[in-house]
Amino acid sequence: MPPRRTRALALAAALAAVLGTAAAAQAAPPPANPYLAAGGAGAMHGDSASSDTTPRVGPGTGGVATHRTALRSACPTVVAGSDGYPVAVCTGMFDRAPHVHLLDPATGASLTELTLAKSSILGGIYSYLDERDRLVVADGSGDLLRIAHVRTASGGWQLRVVERTPLTGAVASGDSVVGLAPDWRGRVWFATAHGVVGTVDTATKALRTANLGEGVANSISTAPEGTAVATDHALYLLRAGADGTPRITWRRAYDRGPARKPGQLSHGTGATPTFFGPRTGSEYLAITDNAAPQENLIVVSTKDDRTVCRIPVLDPNGSGTENSPIGAGNSVYVASTYGYPYPAVPDGAGPAVPATAPFNGGLTRVDVDRGGSGCAVRWDARIRSAAVPKLSVADGKIYTVERTGLLDPAKTGILDRYDFLAVDAETGRVASRHHLGTGFLFDTLQMAGNATPGSVWWQGTLSGVVRIAPK
Repeated sequence: MPPRRTRALALAAALAAVLGTAAAAQAAPPPANPYLAAGGAGAMHGDSASSDTTPRVGPGTGGVATHRTALRSACPTVVAGSDGYPVAVCTGMFDRAPHVHLLDPATGASLTELTLAKSSILGGIYSYLDERDRLVVADGSGDLLRIAHVRTASGGWQLRVVERTPLTGAVASGDSVVGLAPDWRGRVWFATAHGVVGTVDTATKALRTANLGEGVANSISTAPEGTAVATDHALYLLRAGADGTPRITWRRAYDRGPARKPGQLSHGTGATPTFFGPRTGSEYLAITDNAAPQENLIVVSTKDDRTVCRIPVLDPNGSGTENSPIGAGNSVYVASTYGYPYPAVPDGAGPAVPATAPFNGGLTRVDVDRGGSGCAVRWDARIRSAAVPKLSVADGKIYTVERTGLLDPAKTGILDRYDFLAVDAETGRVASRHHLGTGFLFDTLQMAGNATPGSVWWQGTLSGVVRIAPK
């Protein structure tokens, strides 16, 4: 980094510390979706806006107690509703099928399990809890399911499919649902890997679709302004017509780069679009492109498709991300996954260029100016985030997991160290670090955590779920 920029960033961080400004406290909350579970943990990215924020206080900077529940599955989605019971959606290590687990809030133990029909590697990952705490998920049979957790006569628990809506005609053979989110009328929006976007009213079974003609590898986001979809070529904002048919409000092409980068799962953006903003919580949309060698953060006005900024972020010598940005108030936080060693990538992802790279990490904060006419980098931190970072707007800390190589921090292997971090959102400084474990069983695989009552943090790993709570 040039010395002048380094000095400027250090001065900005020092000034923020002196003034004691808390961006998290100034942030407008994401719009409350009436068809998503209350509590800020109803979706992988917290809310339907994909803000990657939580209204709950996290575990903080004091001592923590951790417990790993082995589920023989990679668990990218751990969500929880108004009753506080976490629901984990996992992919089995051996059968590659989706497995749904209801977890004990006090211990993390699996109370009951339901296996779903197998789909693609991303099938079932991007699910959510509805306003009645029921899991909404698409399985490999081509059906949209609502799954409730209910008490049995003996006092135990059961996961039960209480609604099944066929997506016949919308999801062709060889295609699969990638992203799901509810809109403000209760319709379920979905996007498939082959670029079909649709809405379904599960009460009437009315199904409407449109074909974007481009691949989709990330989830979708909803706000009162519409539904945001990022394809492997462009960012879209869509709204439903009178009959529910998706219609393009605007399309914004981005630099998709020459190829898939190491540490990404597709050729194109690796980000789920993020709604954010200081006034309504959704006046802006943020996404990262795939420009080489250095990617850009792009912020667009949802109202008029106006470019607020396109600004280089992370390492200029090689950067990329598979993570959704954090969006809160005027601030966006982007974490690098460049070089992260995923054990598998989706079919058709194409070779990475270069094939491998060190995992140097990086976390950058970018602030939109008050007039919404530009952006500036606030700070850069050399944090090797191995999970999707999430900001607690209640305590001003960014929570994530850092991966450190055994002999060289940037050289990954099966014996790497994993630490749970609390990062000061104002300065980018690590406020606390707690050892989670060592070895591949603790690999957090760039998966998102979520917070539940009692400042408990739930983090998926390659082999199950870790419960992290204050001592």
